[in-house]
Amino acid sequence: MNEEDLLSRLIYRDAMMLVLDKPAGIPVHKGTGGGENLEQHFSALQFGLPRIPALAHRLDRDTSGCLVLGRHRQALHKLGNMFAGNRIKKTYWAVVTGAPEADSGIIDLPLVKQSESHKRWWMKPADSMEQKGAVTSVTHYKMMGRAGNLSWLELEPKTGRTHQLRVHCAHLGCPIVGDKIYGEKDVDQGMMQLHARAIEIPLYEKKDPIAVTAAAPQHMTENLSACGYLP
Repeated sequence: MNEEDLLSRLIYRDAMMLVLDKPAGIPVHKGTGGGENLEQHFSALQFGLPRIPALAHRLDRDTSGCLVLGRHRQALHKLGNMFAGNRIKKTYWAVVTGAPEADSGIIDLPLVKQSESHKRWWMKPADSMEQKGAVTSVTHYKMMGRAGNLSWLELEPKTGRTHQLRVHCAHLGCPIVGDKIYGEKDVDQGMMQLHARAIEIPLYEKKDPIAVTAAAPQHMTENLSACGYLP
């Protein structure tokens, strides 16, 4: 990714924050395996400020869509508290295999981290909140459309747990298409079809929340259109 590509993905900018439309397939920060990451290009987004903007939250490598950056320490502190306090509304789109039994509902399923090493780990449903390491995890979902064995779901996480939406969809019996950890591991479904569609941030007092939307990514449009999505 070059500077021009990154700038073309800037979908919101003000004095405190930026929102990028993150492409799928690239991590947001440097991992143990090395390789290219978005963070290494953030100097192109300073726009005259003395500090390079920094991540206010995270998206998985294979998730696309709205990614929020803070432009200075004060902004990062405020945004960090808002994300931690679940005060920011996040809306995701997912194409899944199968369909949930009900067209809408709430998934209230605590999660716990499992690992074989520091490099290989995953999240799984906890037996109960009393289990060591268990964290609350809540997602609202709504069916948006269907086509054959595929469904288009709108997901609104009420908590911000790692891999939350991926585990919750799998728990519903409809894993996200292309999810190689929680989905159909033996079937090549291409890139994972999970997109951070929109975000609403009540950043400024006495003003409406800042609402930002990221267009559906190219790798999802065929399945979304089959399910009834109209660009």
